[in-house]
Amino acid sequence: MGARLRVFLTHEQDQTLLKIRTADVPRKVKDRAAIIRLSAHGWYVENIAAHFNLTVQTVRDVLHKWEKQGLEGLWEQPGRGRKPKWNEDNIVFLEKCLREEPRTYNSLQLAQKLEREHSIKLSPDRIRRVLKKRGSIGSEQGKVTRESKTR
Repeated sequence: MGARLRVFLTHEQDQTLLKIRTADVPRKVKDRAAIIRLSAHGWYVENIAAHFNLTVQTVRDVLHKWEKQGLEGLWEQPGRGRKPKWNEDNIVFLEKCLREEPRTYNSLQLAQKLEREHSIKLSPDRIRRVLKKRGSIGSEQGKVTRESKTR
């Protein structure tokens, strides 16, 4: 069992953490606020960890973040996760190629063109998913049949 770790809250801090319970914030933030309140009300770290089904170290990390950063320590820090290789300009370039050039491209050809002209290496599958998500590629069924039918 580690050293006793307990936080002390002012009345205003306690009320702020209580309001977070009903606020429109992520569940993790609500749980962290509840962990801090329980510690302030005298709960042991081990009991809080068992109550939330967390490790003792996780609860300790939450309490230490509260002491160092205050309310800001409840939220996830920006910059987590892998950064995209491409930016908006690259996708605009591909959309422009699809829209303005007389030829048609498949995703492999678009990947090669992007690598050749912008030095960005993306897989054809990734390019297809990004463009599809933006609504840049694909065809509307009605438009295709209307334009391709010969009368």
